[in-house]
This record gives sequence, C-alpha cells and structure tokens, in this order.
Amino acid sequence: MTSLIGAARTSGSRGEEATLRPTTFPPIPATVARAARAASDKLGRDILLLEVAEVIVLTDWFVIASGSNSRQVRTIADEVSRAVKAAGGASPRVEGMDEARWVLLDFGDLVVHVFQPETREFYGLERLWGDVPRIEWSDELDEVAAGA
Repeated sequence: MTSLIGAARTSGSRGEEATLRPTTFPPIPATVARAARAASDKLGRDILLLEVAEVIVLTDWFVIASGSNSRQVRTIADEVSRAVKAAGGASPRVEGMDEARWVLLDFGDLVVHVFQPETREFYGLERLWGDVPRIEWSDELDEVAAGA
C-alpha cells in the first residue's frame, strides 16, 4: 500500500490566513479511489478527497466533485454509484437526484458529494471540513491508486 504526501489546511488565528502543513496520508481505500476515478471519467471537476474519520463517526471519507449542470451532476453520480457497486461496494442511499444541484451518495464508510459549482461554493464543505487531511484527485494520483 502506498502512502501519499500532501498538505492539510491549518486554520489561522485572529484573522490570519490559513496555511498548509505537510502531512502523510494513509492509503486511499479502493472504493474511494474508484469513486474519484469514476467522477473524473465523467469529467467531474475539482475532485477532492477528505479523510474525515477522525472527526465524524458516521463515515471515513468524503469525495467532493463538481459538474457543470444538472445533467452532468446526475451522470457523475450514476457513474460513481455504478463503479463502487461493481467493485463490491454497497448500493448507496441517494439524496438530491431530482434537482441535481447537490447529489449525495452515502455508501456508509464513503460519502460522495456531487455539486453544481454555485451550490458547492455556497455550502463550502471544503471550508467546513478545513482541518482534515485532503487530497486533490489528479491523473498522477490515479496512476498511484491504479491498483485500487
């Protein structure tokens, strides 16, 4: 298993800007990598993995992605669901598919959030969970996690 070197955001004090501190991440679980890869395959943008296990009891990881419109958000959510189930994951509980401004897929130990850009900015999950380890998904990271 491969550990990744990345950065975790540290909140600034008294109005100072947040800074990044180096951190080592645990290996990315196969279902998380498959979800991120599926979102990327359907041209999801700004894909971010957050390891939230230390601060949330209900899940271990968030995958956050953006689609440019409701059709793309639905397509990304459908592909993520298919890919995780094909890898042996559970069927997700799904919220928000009708309007597709923010679709939430709850797989238990993984929760995937697919947003339209303005909705993602408004709710700001990245800011809300700013103190947890985060990994920006990229083609290079996909190669590292290819065995997942």
